[in-house]
Amino acid sequence: MLSRQKLFWLSSPYDISGTEARFLRAVRENCAYHIRHCPQYRMICEMEGFSPDQVQAAEDLARLPLLPTLFFKRHHVASMPRWRLALEVTSSGTSGNFSRVGFDWGSVLAEIPMVLRLGFYHRLVSLRPAHYVVLGYRPGRQDRMGVARTMFGLTHFAPPLGRFYALEWRAGAYVPNLDGAVKRLARWARGPLPVRIVAFPSYLWFGLKRLEELGLAVRLPKGSKILLAGGWKQHYAQEVDKSTLYTLARRVLGVEEENIHEFFGAVEHPIFFNTCKKHHFHIPAYARVIIRDVRTLKPLPMGEVGLVNLITPLLNATPVTSVMTDDLGYLTPGEDCGCGLTSPVLTILGRAGLSGITTCAAGAAQLLGKGEMP
Repeated sequence: MLSRQKLFWLSSPYDISGTEARFLRAVRENCAYHIRHCPQYRMICEMEGFSPDQVQAAEDLARLPLLPTLFFKRHHVASMPRWRLALEVTSSGTSGNFSRVGFDWGSVLAEIPMVLRLGFYHRLVSLRPAHYVVLGYRPGRQDRMGVARTMFGLTHFAPPLGRFYALEWRAGAYVPNLDGAVKRLARWARGPLPVRIVAFPSYLWFGLKRLEELGLAVRLPKGSKILLAGGWKQHYAQEVDKSTLYTLARRVLGVEEENIHEFFGAVEHPIFFNTCKKHHFHIPAYARVIIRDVRTLKPLPMGEVGLVNLITPLLNATPVTSVMTDDLGYLTPGEDCGCGLTSPVLTILGRAGLSGITTCAAGAAQLLGKGEMP
């Protein structure tokens, strides 16, 4: 069995210490594959004097060639031809610059046990059917955005009775339908089955504030959940703390804090990060995170703020083994959280302020801003 499959199929979701040897072996194998099959990645490794056998301990992960997400937005690199891919996704459909990341069939088969293990751990999986209101893009053949794939994937933790999307593709463009989303939410709230809302945090906040201003409130059925994917992106100036958002959700929708889940990830790092019951992001066994100094890019100790470097051996189709994001964050010991998990906690503070990058979240927010509320 390949090292990647061993890591993703056999590992406990948050057993960082117990999976170290397995993770390092998978990373070495993954890097070697990209060196053999991706000329650009091989050239970068040669320029940095890197070889996979240099990764023998956890601290050696910092030696991996570091590719920023901006690199993937400006250059298309791949380690296998498109005809061999299971699928290809992009980081944005609203900007001229976007990442194209391919998924090989092995990565798809590795993703499934990862998502199921984490879904069961966080009690997202249910056999009871649910209605879904998605404050985001309706997926379709017209785009390959990773965020649309992620949000669609979140509608499978409970059997979907129906899905309503606030952004629909019509006549070659996305059209907002907030009016329909509110009406569908109110209708399903009167039924006996749970409702699950899938949204960006900023979308949920703006939508709930608008409902409150209009004097509209519903009480979603027992077992309803809110699943928040992504951050506040270009709306960081209007970002509110989690407790404020959760309080508003309870007041307007009747959804309690324990039924609100947040997720973190990136097209260039498709690992399933889910908040614990204390609403912190513990690093799953399928990834590692290094915080790097903004100026020198040297690894920083726990507690210090820097750029977030994400590492995973999941993909063979695209060399995203070690990716530098433009997010600022820091790590803290998992034991300090109090939820029972001991893997380190990643706290994301926001973007580093790089200009010229329009995200899918920001583009959708602009579209939704054109919608009319009842």
